[in-house]
Amino acid sequence: MMFRPGTGEIILIIVALLLLFGAKRIPDLARSVGQALHMFRKGMKEEFSDKEDDENDSENGDNLNGDS
Repeated sequence: MMFRPGTGEIILIIVALLLLFGAKRIPDLARSVGQALHMFRKGMKEEFSDKEDDENDSENGDNLNGDS
């Protein structure tokens, strides 16, 4: 089962981040994580669309060759 952090755990994580990185670096780190997630999702979307295009091309290619 997935772990779902409660309020106490979230507060503890925030305090640990503040102690490790300082208040000035937190926004930069959050921005970097957000950009990385955006790039990851964009790459996954492109990969799935390329895979679907390849499947559609192979289905259409069989019909063009005269294979039934």
